[in-house]
Amino acid sequence: MKDLAKNAVNLVSIGADEAGQRLDNFLLARLKGVPKSHVYKLVRAGQVRVNGARAEVSRRLAEGDEVRVPPVRVAARPAVSAGTVPTRLAAHVLYRDEHLLVLDKPAGWAVHGGSGVARGVIEQLRLENPQARFMELAHRLDRETSGLLVVALKRRALLGLHEALREGRMDKRYLALATGTWAGDTRQARFPLHKYVTPSGERRVRVEAGGQAAHTRFTRLQRWPGYTLLEAQLKTGRTHQIRVHLAELGCPIAGDEKYGDFALNKALEKQGLKRMFLHAWRLSFKHPVTGQTIELEAPLPPELQHFIDALDSHAATL
Repeated sequence: MKDLAKNAVNLVSIGADEAGQRLDNFLLARLKGVPKSHVYKLVRAGQVRVNGARAEVSRRLAEGDEVRVPPVRVAARPAVSAGTVPTRLAAHVLYRDEHLLVLDKPAGWAVHGGSGVARGVIEQLRLENPQARFMELAHRLDRETSGLLVVALKRRALLGLHEALREGRMDKRYLALATGTWAGDTRQARFPLHKYVTPSGERRVRVEAGGQAAHTRFTRLQRWPGYTLLEAQLKTGRTHQIRVHLAELGCPIAGDEKYGDFALNKALEKQGLKRMFLHAWRLSFKHPVTGQTIELEAPLPPELQHFIDALDSHAATL
């Protein structure tokens, strides 16, 4: 499907690939460059219609639905120098076929725009792939977490990936640098997690009885005085799960601004660690359409590897 014209009303018939999408995601994928807030405003004002009637942004579209998309005017963006153009993500794609892609997400990229972020990973990928009729995140990574992220290019693939995640058939492993004293080689963290909002409006997660069941398996890979490199295997996929579980164990992640040691983090910045040390490094799953086993690894990004090298160098002098 071609991009929708921005100077005329468009009546779009939903095909099999678009069926099942939320209305807001359908519009954002096709009104490239239009802010999310503006798209929501159009829907609330009734300018977007589904089968001639008003609809909520959360409405799931069905095959054969007719969506009315009004003219959209977007202010021209000022010219920018090459050095300020947002980083393209094409170079970070490690695997791609007609059904899905997997990229090594750089730290600092939110997966979705919003909350002060003009453009997230999914919006950027849609801009870079205007021919894609369907493009949705299969799961999420925190903004400051780097590593492997799966994006579905077909509705069938998305449904299959979601089923694999629900049933624990997608093996996701992370590398995390824990601070403090780590006991043992392998530990199982089973702490229920509860999401809440602070008085300042910040979304957080804490361990709380009655919260969602959460299970992380931690394996020690390497140890230095005050630090331990761990592999974290997710058995469930809760928001901030690894971060909160390690904080609960008394070994928060180095550089974690939400759940870590504030004073230590400031000292780590001066030592060169300017981000949270959490990286999604290994991923294994059955392809949701072909059944092929997909196994991918993303090495530590340079800024994290440099910090590990510095720990090794320091330990060698002791």
